[in-house]
Amino acid sequence: MIPPQEASARRREIEDKLKQEEETLSFIRDSLEKSDQLTKNMVSILSSFESRLMKLENSIIPVHKQTENLQRLQENVEKTLSCLDHVISYYHVASDTEKIIREGPTGRLEEYLGSMAKIQKAVEYFQDNSPDSPELNKVKLLFERGKDALESEFRSLMTRHSKVVSPVLILDLISGDDDLEAQEDMTLEHLPESVLQDVIRISRWLVEYGRNQDFMNVYYQIRSSQLDRSIKGLKEHFHKSSSSSGVPYSPAIPNKRKDTPTKKPVKRPGRDDMLDVETDAYIHCVSAFVKLAQSEYQLLADIIPEHHQKKTFDSLIQDALDGLMLEGENIVSAARKAIVRHDFSTVLTVFPILRHLKQTKPEFDQVLQGTAASTKNKLPGLITSMETIGAKALEDFADNIKNDPDKEYNMPKDGTVHELTSNAILFLQQLLDFQETAGAMLASQETSSSATSYSSEFSKRLLSTYICKVLGNLQLNLLSKSKVYEDPALSAIFLHNNYNYILKSLEKSELIQLVAVTQKTAERSYREHIEQQIQTYQRSWLKVTDYIAEKNLPVFQPGVKLRDKERQIIKERFKGFNDGLEELCKIQKAWAIPDTEQRDRIRQAQKTIVKETYGAFLQKFGSVPFTKNPEKYMKYGVEQVGDMIDRLFDTSA
Repeated sequence: MIPPQEASARRREIEDKLKQEEETLSFIRDSLEKSDQLTKNMVSILSSFESRLMKLENSIIPVHKQTENLQRLQENVEKTLSCLDHVISYYHVASDTEKIIREGPTGRLEEYLGSMAKIQKAVEYFQDNSPDSPELNKVKLLFERGKDALESEFRSLMTRHSKVVSPVLILDLISGDDDLEAQEDMTLEHLPESVLQDVIRISRWLVEYGRNQDFMNVYYQIRSSQLDRSIKGLKEHFHKSSSSSGVPYSPAIPNKRKDTPTKKPVKRPGRDDMLDVETDAYIHCVSAFVKLAQSEYQLLADIIPEHHQKKTFDSLIQDALDGLMLEGENIVSAARKAIVRHDFSTVLTVFPILRHLKQTKPEFDQVLQGTAASTKNKLPGLITSMETIGAKALEDFADNIKNDPDKEYNMPKDGTVHELTSNAILFLQQLLDFQETAGAMLASQETSSSATSYSSEFSKRLLSTYICKVLGNLQLNLLSKSKVYEDPALSAIFLHNNYNYILKSLEKSELIQLVAVTQKTAERSYREHIEQQIQTYQRSWLKVTDYIAEKNLPVFQPGVKLRDKERQIIKERFKGFNDGLEELCKIQKAWAIPDTEQRDRIRQAQKTIVKETYGAFLQKFGSVPFTKNPEKYMKYGVEQVGDMIDRLFDTSA
């Protein structure tokens, strides 16, 4: 049970709390009333504001719309005015540009092209908007006049500034092949830079806006003429130079190639100097064509549109290329006629030219890339013609050596080297300068499948076989010719001289190595032939030495008086020897052995034989009393006989 004091205290506490709660509740109630009042006031204000906004909106929106309409109208007016100005400007184009077009583009290409752009736009405007307008005809006519003027300017610039390349400059350009640094520096300036830029601009305008390709024909005709004249000028330069200071040399015929001699061949007998000039000139002109054509393509690539470049270039080079090919065919034709005349030294003209054409062919093919097949096939066609005529010349030369007639009046009376031999050897030596070319000629005529892809070894064997054939034909012919001589000794000297000349000539050149490719024993064989002829010659002295030979002498007893018959025999032996010696020395003194070494060797061998035989004879019969006039029979001493033999084969003695 709670004590009364605590209950009383508790009640007071509760009453205090209740009083506080009532006060709080009263405060809240007052606050809510104030809030309601404020809310009512705010709602009233907002309602009033909304009403005012609506009134404002209703009055502003129409004004805004009117302003927008006015702005749009203003923009339309401005656009209309601008369009009118633009349209009106087209009507003034003709009058504004006519003076410039009439005066032409020379010296003011930039301004001229600007005027042409205006005229072109005017043409486009009238075509789209007023095709029946007289203004369209005006600007069209002006545009055509302007285009014609640009074409004329193109032609004028190309004509005035395209110059023939001087021969000296071409030779320098060709010599750049051997000097890479020089080659980099050697570029031809066909047109001055400022002119080139004008030509390029006109070209591009004519293609893009003028819809015109005629200028490309103008271009190739002008440049074609310059190219052709440049090459012809080089040829004339050779002719003029040759008449004064000899043939001008340039490394157009590079001497670093395998089958090219390091020095110029000796002068060919019977060759015309002008023929050598023609050959040299043609070879240089071929090299010049390649270099100039390369340069022309570089120029053309800047000026002519890409898809027209190959065709234009093809047309541009035709005259110069046709000129070279025609001249080449003329050389083939001249060689064909020379073969008929058996003038094989003239045919040799084909060899250096053919070699150069084949060496130059890779560059030719590169330059002619993209040209028509007929253009590309011209050089291979000429090469084939030259190989065919060259092979024909080789074949006919070998036959000519075999069938050269034995004409008595054409035989050397002194038994020296025959002209046929010297000419044959000279021809073969000259082939050494063109081993690969000659071998390829022979290979080109082979019907075997290997001929289509022959190796240098194959062509070398063919050339070796050919040389051996010529030498074999020559040997047979010489044997036949030797029979023209009535004296077998002279015949032997003749064959000796010719065989010796052939052998020495082979040994002095690379011919012996070429012969050895297919005939290993050729050198030994010639030496044997030479020895055989020496022995045959020596037999001519038997009729002299047989008179005094031991086997033909009478046998007698020393101290016993000779019988008349024995004395007569000894007299006959002396007389036969003396007469034979004198006769042979007189005849053989007029014979010739050009080779000093061989001449001395043959004299010495003969002198030894005769002196020994005569010495033994004199020793045996010199003191025998076989005659009252010993000086009549013992006319010569041993040494005197030797001296007489030493004067053999010496027409000056």
